[in-house]
Amino acid sequence: MRTDTLPHMFLAKVRKYGDRVALREKDLGIWQEISWNEYFRHVRHFCLGLIELGLKPGDHISIFGENEPEWLYADLAAQSAGAVAVGVYPTNPAAEARYVIGHSESSFVVCDDQEQVDKVIEVKSDLPMLKNIIVMDMKGLRNYTDPMIMPFAAVEEIGRDIEEKDPERYYRILEEVRPENVAIMVYTSGTTGPPKGAMLSHANITNFLKNAAPVIPQYDTDEIVSYLPLCHVAERLMSVFFPINSGATVNFAESVETVTQDMRDVLPTFFLAVPRIWEKMMAGVIIKMKDASSLKQTAYRLFQPVGEAMAEARLARRPIPLSLTLKYGLAYLLLLRHLKKELGLLRVRVAVSGAAPIAPEVLKYFHSLGVPVLEGWGMTEETGIATINLPEDVKLGTVGRPIPGVELKIADDGEILLKCGHIFEGYWKDPEATARTIQDGWLYTGDVGELDADGRLKITDRKKEIIITSGGKNIAPSEIENRLKCSPYINEAIVIGDGRKYLTALIQIEYDNVAKWAQERGIAYTTFKSLAQNPEVTEMIREEVNTANREFAQVETIKKFKLLDKELDHDDDELTATLKLRRKTINKKFGHIIEEMYGGKG
Repeated sequence: MRTDTLPHMFLAKVRKYGDRVALREKDLGIWQEISWNEYFRHVRHFCLGLIELGLKPGDHISIFGENEPEWLYADLAAQSAGAVAVGVYPTNPAAEARYVIGHSESSFVVCDDQEQVDKVIEVKSDLPMLKNIIVMDMKGLRNYTDPMIMPFAAVEEIGRDIEEKDPERYYRILEEVRPENVAIMVYTSGTTGPPKGAMLSHANITNFLKNAAPVIPQYDTDEIVSYLPLCHVAERLMSVFFPINSGATVNFAESVETVTQDMRDVLPTFFLAVPRIWEKMMAGVIIKMKDASSLKQTAYRLFQPVGEAMAEARLARRPIPLSLTLKYGLAYLLLLRHLKKELGLLRVRVAVSGAAPIAPEVLKYFHSLGVPVLEGWGMTEETGIATINLPEDVKLGTVGRPIPGVELKIADDGEILLKCGHIFEGYWKDPEATARTIQDGWLYTGDVGELDADGRLKITDRKKEIIITSGGKNIAPSEIENRLKCSPYINEAIVIGDGRKYLTALIQIEYDNVAKWAQERGIAYTTFKSLAQNPEVTEMIREEVNTANREFAQVETIKKFKLLDKELDHDDDELTATLKLRRKTINKKFGHIIEEMYGGKG
């Protein structure tokens, strides 16, 4: 049986696992189970329904919504029809949704609810290729009269009727899908310009899975929690590619707000998080322990250092003395196991941090809790993961060695170049950008890095974001920013200094933690702005900055900082949909504050 495209791999798993649980969705607090057979039935019927409505091979279909089973049905249905699935971030405002749907020339858009439908209707006049707006949840849309709108279930009903008349039609259509066909299009975060549509073929995906399997093993007993945006390649790997390859079960979190509780319910065995999630988890434990009972505080003070000592020994691959083994056993029983359970990480077999750099201090903290988080690195244009630390071979501060099948080299200017069988097909409607990115078979990643003596990669920063001071010193801002964000009181940090004599920073406080700190000290405030402008808060953050400064060379230390009196926001164009900084926008918007730090006029 063919397994050279994602839908063919999916069909093979359906035939193998049948009535075993493939997906779970939490609805009103109760987990609902969906078998592989049910999963396939939805994909099959939705695919046939789309074709009847006019979807053709090579067409694009946008999926605009939160993580839920219907997202996956639409994704695999489109691919089964030879079409291309395009994800749209659910947080995108109407203008950004218009860009992706319009630029991709999508003929259909699948929305999860009224909120996303309203955004599409707002910009519908600018989307001449659009035929239908298909809605997963029709709640609140009863009085909408737009003829483009139709329920997801109605499309499935059309497909069901077609299948009754011609039971083999889906399978004939599927046989026309070839490995070289584009399967999905992922829009980059667009930190320096409009997002670009990166085209990934079925061959890209299947080659990646073949190369990744030996170093990132996944089993049909694995449990995964789906919560990051599915339009990002990282969550597509976790919720679609890996489970279809392994037979693992995907559990959809009820909402972003309930992820922690959902993780406690599921206790995933395979878990991916972006650095901000790991940072918030660490900050959460530290803050909670400050408010815990004296008994718990004593246990934390006694046993967390034992976990840290064990982590250091394991990371250094030193022999572990019996005394430390015994102490660690006690620490695990009385403290570490409970912390892991509280975080929903008790059963995690593989934990990965990716999508952005993370401070080694954060990783070391989780190793001390008994959660060996592995940092990996990759990019959409290479189908997700190019290098990763292995459980038995972790070196903090690096992103590990290349996975099998990936060739890596460093260009003269420090840029990381990749060559492998899963380099993307190019950018949609942008041959110039494609030609700049792929040269002589090498992918020019835009990241700067270096290889250590053992062939492990250390990422320095994005090539475009390296700071060159007026004294000619090259500085990677992300390393300093990540260290500052190790503080439970700092949510975001933006290091400034290009062409300047010294470094400064704009800092956004972690509102909940700073608010709690202020309340404990009787400091009055009413809003985020009034809290950030409080002199005592500024002094507290100054101590956090000074602590971080001690770990850097003099030229890399933050000499001055200012607290932002607002939270950075995607809607204000300060962050991308993946919460990456739009430095150009921030530098322009807060230019007067930056100038004040350098002695200029505000």
